[in-house]
Formats: sequence, C-alpha cells, structure tokens
Amino acid sequence: MKAVQLVAAGAPLEVRDVPKPEPGDDEVLVQVAGCGVCHTDIGFWKDGVPTKKDLPLTLGHEISGTVVEAGARFEHLLNREVIVPAVIPCGECVLCLEGRGNICRAQVMPGNDMDGGFAEYVVTPGRGLCVIDDRSEYELPELSVVADAVTTPYQAIVRSGLLSGDLAIVVGAGGVGTYCVQIAAALGARVVAIDIDDARLSAVAQHGAGLTINSAQTDFKTLRKQVRGQVKDWGLPEHSWKIFECSGQPAGQETAYGLLTYASTLMVVGFTLAKTELRLSNAMAFDATIQGTWGCRPELYPEALKLVTDQQITLKPFVEIHPMSQAPDVLQQVADHKILRRAILVPGGAA
Repeated sequence: MKAVQLVAAGAPLEVRDVPKPEPGDDEVLVQVAGCGVCHTDIGFWKDGVPTKKDLPLTLGHEISGTVVEAGARFEHLLNREVIVPAVIPCGECVLCLEGRGNICRAQVMPGNDMDGGFAEYVVTPGRGLCVIDDRSEYELPELSVVADAVTTPYQAIVRSGLLSGDLAIVVGAGGVGTYCVQIAAALGARVVAIDIDDARLSAVAQHGAGLTINSAQTDFKTLRKQVRGQVKDWGLPEHSWKIFECSGQPAGQETAYGLLTYASTLMVVGFTLAKTELRLSNAMAFDATIQGTWGCRPELYPEALKLVTDQQITLKPFVEIHPMSQAPDVLQQVADHKILRRAILVPGGAA
C-alpha cells in the first residue's frame, strides 16, 4: 500500500510502498477515507518535535474510514464507518478511571506512537473508536477533522464549564479556534474572536462570533476596552469569562492572559515551544482558573460529532480535499500558510 512517511526530521516527506498492516486480536484495520493535516504533523516534520515511534513513520492523526478487518474482540465493528481518536487511552489505568483518559500515560497517538493515517490503511486499537451512524450532508473524508480540530476545542469547552449565556473569548480563530467559536456559539454563549488575520475573522463572524478583533491592528488596552464595551452591550457580567487560547503563539497567550478577570477561566488549547513571561499573581488576584487541555477523551467524540451531523456547527467552509499522492507539496503549503483551510488527504492520485 502507499503511505506518506517521515524518514528524517526536516527531510522531504516520501510517498512510499509499505506492507499492508494486519490487526491483532484487540485491533482493527481501517481503510482510510481521509486524514486531516494538523500543525502537529508540521512540527514533527519541520520543527524537530520528536516522535515516540522511531522513523520512518507514517504521519497523520485525524482519521476517518471504514473497518475492513478486525481482531476477535472487535468483529462487531466490521464494515462500520468510524473516526479514529487522535489520542487513544488504555482505558484501565488510574487516570482513565478518573476520567482523564486523554492524558493516559499508556495512550497511543496515530502518527506519533504508531503509524498514522497518511496511508491507504491504518491499524489501530479497536477501543475508543467513534462509530458514525449518520453522516448527514458530509462525505466520510470530511469527517476526519472531527478527530482533532473539532474534539480538541470541544473538550476544552466542556471542561471550562461554559454555559448558555456565558461570554466565550477565543484567541486564535484559525484551525481549532474556528471550531471553538462555533461550538461555544452552538452551546448558547456570546463569542468574541481575536486573531491577526482578517480573512479568519470574517469567516468566524459568519459562524458564531458576535465580535471580532484584529489584535495586530489594535493595542491591548484598546482591545480590552472593546471587549468590555461589547460585554456591557450584551448585558453580560464583567466576571466569570471563559477564555480559550487557541493560537499557540506567545502574543496570543499574552493577550488571553491579559483578559483574565474575576472568577474567569483560561483554557490553554494551543501549543508553542516558545516561552512567555507572565505575572502569575494576576491569577491569584482575580481568583481565576488556568487549565491546560490535551486532545479529547474518546467518550466525548459522539457528542462532538452530533454537533456536526445535526448542523449546529459546520465543517465544509473550513476544509478542502487533496489527493494523498500530493501530500509532500500539500504539507509544505500548509507550513507556508498558503493553504488556510484544513487540508484533508484522501488516498489515491486524485481527489
């Protein structure tokens, strides 16, 4: 079968012929319909972020497809359309039993701990798969992005305690931030979106953001004043804001932290290797909560998928399909910010 592999950090990605894998008793073989391209893949390839599995490695962790072979424990999944979780916990350890399976220390991640979805087939543990009973208006490849771009902000929102009528501030309106805006709005929150790109802000303004601010064109004091003014116009309290840092950039982190107020909650969703200098005493003074969130527990996937299939949030304006044979060029364009929507790779030579 064909697979897109990272053979050395920084080296060109290669489309290679590799053996078709076989599932064990507790595994299934998924025929890949589509696999989304995430900036985590770019990090492994270009930024020297180490993978858990030795190279060469097939990248890709946003996978949708059909179970075509199954080990003895998971034969009931044969011929079912599924989404493969981007983080697959063991389901048995203390963290899993405490409801923190997303950070299970025995977890496996496609395209990191094991070969991923930039391939025609992928073997994955059968546990935790999200079965798709109704695709609604979507083609199966399009639903691949649920595996990370949708579920990651969904878990962040659930853990923040966001309620209908709350204020949600999303810093970084591209990628996962796109869906963070939509999910928050679908759950009844008033949403402020902050980004440095007008095109991104224009897109989310049509899909849930009641106020958009370009932070590259606005100094922080003015930005904060705009947020407070909009909060007043909406008749919302000046406390208990839910802030979601999705940019993964130092400037975005500083903006999100600077918006802390009394009893507010800051969810750190984006990732960067860069360091940021903050005055932590602000959290003490505001009695605020700062919480990191990694991936998403598989138990939450059906809820996130339902938001999509019930058309409470939309994927189509924010994704585009590319043939997997063009993956090296597609990932380069994503890295160069020439592809602004979520790229989805589909096996074969043509989309």
